[in-house]
Amino acid sequence: MTHIIRPATIADAAAICDIYNPYIRDTFISFETEPVTPEQMGHRIIDITANFPWLVCVENEQIVGYAYVTKWRARAAYQHAVESSVYLSEAAAGKGFGSALYRALIEELKKLPVHVVIGGIALPNAASVALHEKMGYEKVAHFAQVGRKFDRWIDVGYWQRVL
Repeated sequence: MTHIIRPATIADAAAICDIYNPYIRDTFISFETEPVTPEQMGHRIIDITANFPWLVCVENEQIVGYAYVTKWRARAAYQHAVESSVYLSEAAAGKGFGSALYRALIEELKKLPVHVVIGGIALPNAASVALHEKMGYEKVAHFAQVGRKFDRWIDVGYWQRVL
């Protein structure tokens, strides 16, 4: 597997949308219901990278996945907790890119005043559960029927990793 992992830029917004929008349109993995435009994604990249890492994985000059974190909650006492996300193109799934992105993301987080990384997973999602557990996350919560998409109720589990 020859790939590079680098910080995301606004120029990556369209490629990131190409990866993310199928998750919105075709799955319950994302709780968003409307596809994201490159302009909207560009604003997200700017907002997040002002404080936290957003990484992309590039193979053969194509972005095949990305990972980033956001604040866990707004109140001050939560300032050392973040929520992580990772998304891969359909063609990149199962090739180790998710692990590579998460390893790089965690190394970047260790340079920041971050103590806990939390991953929320729409369930069932065996691949995401396996990735998070492989990366040292432990399941800490399960919320039943907290989301609704495609006329079905969706559970969400939370996994966390203490850095």
